[in-house]
Amino acid sequence: MSGLPVSFVLLGILVVSVIIHRLSSRRHYKLPPGPKGLPIIGNLLDIPKEREWLTYAKWGRDYNSGLISLNLMGTPAIIVNSAQAAYDLFEKRSSLYSDRVSGVMLNEMLGWQFNIVFMRYGDRWRDTRRAFHQYYNSNQVPNYHPTVVRNTRKMLASLLETPDDFMTHLRHMTGSLIMKLTYGIDVKEKNDPYIQTAENALQTIATAGNAGSQIVDFLPFLRYFPSWLPGMGFKRYADIYSQYVIAMNEVPYKAVKKALAKGEASPSMLTMLLDRLDEKENKEELENIYRDSAGTAYTGGADTTVSALGTFYLSMLLHPDKQAKAQEELDRVVGRDRLPEFSDEPQLPYVTACVKESMRWQQVTPLAVPHRLSQDDEYQGYTFPAGTLIIGNAWAILHDEKRYPQADKYLPERFLKEDGQLNPDTPDPLEAAFGFGRRICPGRAMAMADVWYTAVAILHAFKINKTLDASGNPITPEATYTPGLLSYPEPFKAVFKPRFEGVDKMIRTAIDAV
Repeated sequence: MSGLPVSFVLLGILVVSVIIHRLSSRRHYKLPPGPKGLPIIGNLLDIPKEREWLTYAKWGRDYNSGLISLNLMGTPAIIVNSAQAAYDLFEKRSSLYSDRVSGVMLNEMLGWQFNIVFMRYGDRWRDTRRAFHQYYNSNQVPNYHPTVVRNTRKMLASLLETPDDFMTHLRHMTGSLIMKLTYGIDVKEKNDPYIQTAENALQTIATAGNAGSQIVDFLPFLRYFPSWLPGMGFKRYADIYSQYVIAMNEVPYKAVKKALAKGEASPSMLTMLLDRLDEKENKEELENIYRDSAGTAYTGGADTTVSALGTFYLSMLLHPDKQAKAQEELDRVVGRDRLPEFSDEPQLPYVTACVKESMRWQQVTPLAVPHRLSQDDEYQGYTFPAGTLIIGNAWAILHDEKRYPQADKYLPERFLKEDGQLNPDTPDPLEAAFGFGRRICPGRAMAMADVWYTAVAILHAFKINKTLDASGNPITPEATYTPGLLSYPEPFKAVFKPRFEGVDKMIRTAIDAV
């Protein structure tokens, strides 16, 4: 041991002791099949650094099992690749499978503990989710349709001016919508600080959200070591980016409180909640709950819609025949003398099928946020210890050939009957795309309303074409996606061209008509 600092020797002894204790206490459990792994560290080296969902799906096929088990330094993790197993565990046994891991990196160091997606299961989670649900439940969403329509039409106008910036316009639209609905705040047309802060904060979820991505989650004491030590880069990262996470949750909340005090606040989710405060209740605690429920809404609205619509753009670009068929339906139902409305939805089954297929083809969260088993359980002859991580592989479920034949192909027709109407017998991708069980995204109805209308409006007004190279040949982008918990299409180029004469005037006129 000569030459090694005493602190490193003690650290090594402590790490080995912790892991051996975990391993020895779990040897009597019968777990599903999975890669063997190595002593002490288990399967940490088996987990790919990116796009883990693809490897987990492959292992499921290799072992012919809907459940795969991993050993993450003594902590068991079960990957759920099967829709039936996901339903049996997350839905039918939701009381056992609804907790979350503590999340040292994500929750404690980066500051995401306020968000109900990552919050531990219990009374605080229920109270915060209840506050969120009051405003964003499916019965309330139609009240927000006019705001969705207005924001989308503003984005269409921006596309007319600078079509190459289509993803920038999309991010601004989703951020401005959720800021207006949640806080009543009108954002700036460009370089809005609220939106920029949120984008920086959301990067941390992609980086630290998946199980096994951060060593400090398994060895929490590492957070107390100096940042300059080798391997402590996660501490320096957390020091920088936690500021954005905290600001995203607190800055707009304080702005609304200030506006309320002056009598200048616009109607919003947060003002509705704060107006209901009873002086006899625990006011400070309730205000914190309302602040966190608003912060959760902003998080979910900002990332889900950008990723989902980015995928929709890409799918239409790569499948011009599907795009043309959807636009034929729009011309037949909507015509060319007005823009689409939500009331057109029942007459637009093919466009709706395209939206569903985009959600199935690529997911915002291919791997769901890990659930934590709250007590020992048995399933299909296997035994799971309390504390096991249970991870729903949405990508595997939505690419199951038995449920979706030719699953790797983009086929909106799979959601339609022979008469062209939506087929209720085809499994709805929303069963897996927004999480599972009691931890399913509570804002999914709002997100899907925004995604559907934006997709319809874009297809009606613009044709999405491939760019051309120097020789005039079309350039086909790769359908590649970013790694991490939140997955976005890698940047790609496209040409957004108005579909018919007069569409520009129609868009600008329609903005003020909502």
